[in-house]
Amino acid sequence: MNKRLLGYLSWKSHRREEHRAEVLAALVRDLGQCRPQHTVITGDLTHIGLESEFLEVARWLSSLGPPDRFTVIPGNHDTYVRSPWEQTLAHWLPYLASDAPAVPAGSLHDDVFPSLRIRDQIAFIGLSSARPSSPFLAVGSLGSRQLQKLNDLLAETGEQGLFRVLLIHHPPLPGTLGWRKRLTDSRALREVLVRRGVELVLHGHAHRATRGWITTISANPAPVIGVPSASAIGQKPGRRARYNLYRVSRTEFGWNLEIEARAYSPEIDAFITAGTVLDSTPH
Repeated sequence: MNKRLLGYLSWKSHRREEHRAEVLAALVRDLGQCRPQHTVITGDLTHIGLESEFLEVARWLSSLGPPDRFTVIPGNHDTYVRSPWEQTLAHWLPYLASDAPAVPAGSLHDDVFPSLRIRDQIAFIGLSSARPSSPFLAVGSLGSRQLQKLNDLLAETGEQGLFRVLLIHHPPLPGTLGWRKRLTDSRALREVLVRRGVELVLHGHAHRATRGWITTISANPAPVIGVPSASAIGQKPGRRARYNLYRVSRTEFGWNLEIEARAYSPEIDAFITAGTVLDSTPH
C-alpha cells in the first residue's frame, strides 16, 4: 500500500505530464505504416500494477493485433507489489507465453519464463526480471531456475542456427543504471550469455536510448540496446519517445543487422527516422 501510494503521487506530480496518450497513439500509427513482422514490448505497461490497469492494457494489446505478432515481457511496474497472478499478468498470457507447449491459464510467473517464440529464423527469448521491491527501489532479478532454463534455450536455438533475440526489462550491462534500479544477478546472466552466445539483447527500464555490447563465444559482440518510453513527450533531454526497427538477414557469411531509429516529433505529432545503423559484419 505504501509503495502504491508513492507511485500514485509520482504520477500526479509529474509522470502524467511526461507520459502522453497522443505520443503513444502516434507510435501506433507509425507501426501501422511500417508494418513490422513482429513487435516486442519490454515491460512497464502499467504504473502501479492494479488489475484495472492490466485489463486496460489487455484491451489495448488486442487492438494492436493478434498475439502471435506481439511479444510482451513484464517490467518492475507490472509487479509493483505482490498480487495474484490471475489478477495481473494472466490477463496478458497470450502475449507472454511461448509458442509451444501451451501454458495453462492458471500457470504462475516462473512457469511462463523464459518464453520462446520463433518467427522465420529469429528466436525471441523473453525473460522476466520483474519482481516486487521495497519503496524507492526498482531492482530486478531472474533467479537460478530461469537462468538455467535460459542456458538450455540458448544452447538449443544456437544449435538450430537461429538469430537469438533476448528480451529483458532490466539492462544487463553494469553502469547503465544506478544501484536502486539494477538487475541483482546481472553477472550471472552475462555469464550465461558469454557461454552460450546471443545475437541481440533488447531491454527497457532506462527511459533513454542506450547501446552497448557483450562479447560472447559468437564471432562478434552482441548489441545490447534500450529505447526511451513509448509514451514519453521528452521533458528531459534524451527521454523523448522512440523505437527501433530491426531488419535481420542472413548472408553466406553470417547475419546482417540493420537498425532504424524512429523518434517522435512533437512539431508534426508523428514519428520520423532518426538515424540508421547498419551492422554488416557477419554474426
